[in-house]
Amino acid sequence: MSTTEVVPELRGTGMAAGPDPRRWLALGVIAIAQLMVVLDASIVNIALPSAQKALHISDANRQWVITAYALAFGGLLLLGGRIADFVGRKRAFVIGLVGFGLASAVGGIAQNQGELFGARALQGVFAALMAPAALSLITVTFTESRERAKAFAVYGGISGGGAALGLILGGVLTEYASWRWTLLVNTPIALITAAAAVVLVRESRAYGTPSYDIPGVLTSTLGLVALVYGFTKANESGWAAGSTIALLIAAAVLLVAFVVIENRTAQPLLPTRVFTERNRAGAFLVALLIGLALFGMFLFLVYFLQGTLHYSAVKSGLAFLPFSAGIVVAASIASGQLPRVGPRPLMVGGMAAAALGMAWFTQIKVDSGYLVHVLPAEIVMSLGMGFAFVALSSTALIGVADRDAGVASALVNTMQQVGGSLGTALLNTIAASATAHYLSSHVSGSQPAATVHGYTVAFTWGLGALILAAVVSYVLVAKQRMPLDGPASDEGEETVFEQAEVLAGSL
Repeated sequence: MSTTEVVPELRGTGMAAGPDPRRWLALGVIAIAQLMVVLDASIVNIALPSAQKALHISDANRQWVITAYALAFGGLLLLGGRIADFVGRKRAFVIGLVGFGLASAVGGIAQNQGELFGARALQGVFAALMAPAALSLITVTFTESRERAKAFAVYGGISGGGAALGLILGGVLTEYASWRWTLLVNTPIALITAAAAVVLVRESRAYGTPSYDIPGVLTSTLGLVALVYGFTKANESGWAAGSTIALLIAAAVLLVAFVVIENRTAQPLLPTRVFTERNRAGAFLVALLIGLALFGMFLFLVYFLQGTLHYSAVKSGLAFLPFSAGIVVAASIASGQLPRVGPRPLMVGGMAAAALGMAWFTQIKVDSGYLVHVLPAEIVMSLGMGFAFVALSSTALIGVADRDAGVASALVNTMQQVGGSLGTALLNTIAASATAHYLSSHVSGSQPAATVHGYTVAFTWGLGALILAAVVSYVLVAKQRMPLDGPASDEGEETVFEQAEVLAGSL
């Protein structure tokens, strides 16, 4: 995240010589902020069908509730980390909290789809400022390695368990209050947490002259937005429509320009050297493919549970709990096996299991039941994801240079968010097209059957992404094993391992 050659987390300004006496209280503040970000994603998924109906959002545009947030968050995460390094991590953290809370309020009172989409994008912008600042604040607040490991364990536990809590809370708020409260609930929590952070969190920042790759930010973000919007227009007007083609061409031009800029600028937003190591490149690509498949699976499974099986919001939230539990269980097992077997078997096996679970989803019919068709697929897929997450996070961070540690750690989340935003838009278009084709080719076909057919076609494309992820893991990730014991060679390497565990939990 820093543009300097030193590790900013280890050389902040404004820090006292000894440990911060309020460090555990500060951890509580940081953990609450992280919980809010994690809750927001899962809460909105459960509330989406109700929000779509209330604001008359079309099937083509419903994906923007998810992709607006994911694009802004993923596209600006690296820039947010750099801003936090140089303007002050505490300051960035507080600004991110306040902005996130206000954006949530705007979304909660939105009167039309444009206001909701805009609010979700603003949430993503401020989350991109808050999230990297929070992770860095833990590193600079806890300077002793054992305490830092405990702090990261708390942070990772919040990240892993928060998603499950969000599913339940989202269902309760949607069913017994309103879908609007799934957003409004963030506002008081964010503002109170920001006030506590002002008092309890210690400021730190990096040395060096601030340098921000604004051309890189603009070309990458606008390129991704054009690509997602192109997928949406394909749903509305067809792939051969002039507007669709123009948007896809614009996306290609902007993204190529981003690559050129990153190769020529002195302080790039995304140093291309981070991708030159084979294992790390494989991990980033797998994270992208996982995001594509996972976000799409959640979108269509929510609609299947609520629209086809007629589950209430609470019941559909509870129906996802085995998925969260499976990831936590598998990740715990994988963390113990990783030093012994290395990342390759865990990534390949995990992706193969996830693909098997997705293949199970492709067999869903209108009359399919939860216990026979949904639950087994959830369990198999979540166990595979849990094994793969730990391995890919560690692979992405091991051996990275100190100056690139922040970028590499943020990239795992960035690639998943970008993959999720692109996958949600693309799969939503594919599902809608498949539904329309089913209705036109089956004279006696019913709307529910056509809708579920669209879901299964989207699941099939997600299956293809997971199979490709397994192949990439096998081809690009080496067979190396990780050290069984012994201390890290230096503090920077130890932090990399700890951040890998945190990112595995947050994924």
